[in-house]
Amino acid sequence: MALGGNPIFNGKSFRGATQAPPVPQAPYGAPYGQSPYGQAPYGQAPYGQQPYGQQGWGAQPQSMTDEQLRQMYSQPSAGPADTGRMTFDDVIMKTAACLAAVIAGAAVTLVVAQGLASMLMIVGALGGFVLALVNTFKKQPSPALILAYAALEGLFLGGLTRILDAMFPGVGLQAVIGTLSVFAVTLLLFKSGKVRATPKAMRFFMIAIIGYAVFSLVNMVMMWTGVLQQPFGMRSIEIFGIPLGVFIGLLAIGLAAFSLIMDFTSIEQGVRSGAPQRFSWTAAFGLTVTLVWLYVEIIRLLAILRGDD
Repeated sequence: MALGGNPIFNGKSFRGATQAPPVPQAPYGAPYGQSPYGQAPYGQAPYGQQPYGQQGWGAQPQSMTDEQLRQMYSQPSAGPADTGRMTFDDVIMKTAACLAAVIAGAAVTLVVAQGLASMLMIVGALGGFVLALVNTFKKQPSPALILAYAALEGLFLGGLTRILDAMFPGVGLQAVIGTLSVFAVTLLLFKSGKVRATPKAMRFFMIAIIGYAVFSLVNMVMMWTGVLQQPFGMRSIEIFGIPLGVFIGLLAIGLAAFSLIMDFTSIEQGVRSGAPQRFSWTAAFGLTVTLVWLYVEIIRLLAILRGDD
C-alpha cells in the first residue's frame, strides 16, 4: 500500500512534485552552451545577435527601476504554498474545517426533538457511509463532498451521543476527552519516531481490521434479526465476568490509533513528495474518518463499562 498504507490515500496522485526539464547538454567535444555544427540551439539567436523583440545583454527592462530589481532579487525563494504544493498548515486548516462541519451536524441532532434526532441520526449514518465510499474511491478530492460527509457524520455522532448520554450521563463528554487524548498521544509518539507504520505492523493491522469488520457485521445482523436482545449484541456477553465488548473495544481503539499513525505517515510523505495542494482535502478526509471511528469506539466502550456497573 502506498503512502503509509491508508486505503483512503490509495490511488491518489500524491506524487505531484514535478521536476524541471533537464538542461540540454552539448555533444562530446562541443563547447558548453553551443549546439553542434556551429548552429545556435533551437529558439536562440546566434552569438552576438539579439533575438527578435528582446533587449541586448545587460539591458534592463524599461518598466523596472534599479530599486525594483534589487527588491525582486532579494525576496526569499518561493515555498510549497507559493508553488501550489501541500503543506502541513493546509492539512491542519482543512481538517479544522471538517471537524467544524462534524460539530455543526452534531449540534443539530442535540437540540432538535428526540424523534427528529433519531431520524437524522439514521440519515447521517447511511449518508455518511455512502459519501465515505465515494470520497475514498474518487481520484480527485472534492471539498464539497468531503464537508458533506463530515456534516452527515456529525448528525450520526450527535444522535448517538444523545441516546447514550441519556442512558449514562456524562459519557459524551468523556468520549470527547478520550478521543482528543488518544489523538494527542498518538501524534506525540509519531513525532518522536517511537511508533511507525512498518510493513510488519501493516500486515497485522490488515488482518485485525478484517477480523473486526467480520465480527461487527455478524453482530449487527444478529441484533437486527432479534437473535440477540442485548443492547450491544455479542459485545454484552461476559467472559470471566467482563463483557466481551471491553476486549473488542480496546482492540478497536488500538486499531483506530494505528490508523492515525498511517494518516500521519501518508500526510508526511505527501508533503515531502510535493503533492498538489488540493490533496490537503484528502488528508483532512482521512483524519476525519479515523477520528469519527475512534470516537464511536470510545463512547461505546464507556457505555459498556457504565452498563456493567
